[in-house]
Amino acid sequence: MSGMRTILMSTALVGAVGIGYGMWAVISPSEERKKEILKNLPEANPLRMDETRRRNALMMQVLKEASETSDNIARGFGSPKK
Repeated sequence: MSGMRTILMSTALVGAVGIGYGMWAVISPSEERKKEILKNLPEANPLRMDETRRRNALMMQVLKEASETSDNIARGFGSPKK
């Protein structure tokens, strides 16, 4: 009885793995679809990528300036009230 249970559980496990792989193969996009997705990403557009780099540079500059000041900018604009 134990041997039959082992065979049955092994078959069920192999079947579950097979079903999972089959679902993965059906759901995953084809090579043509992958190329189309990559072509339409924002990083593929040089103009948009340049804008993103500039925006990131400005944000880094703001963060650097905020870290160098002693004012608590989280409370609002300007210097703290005394």
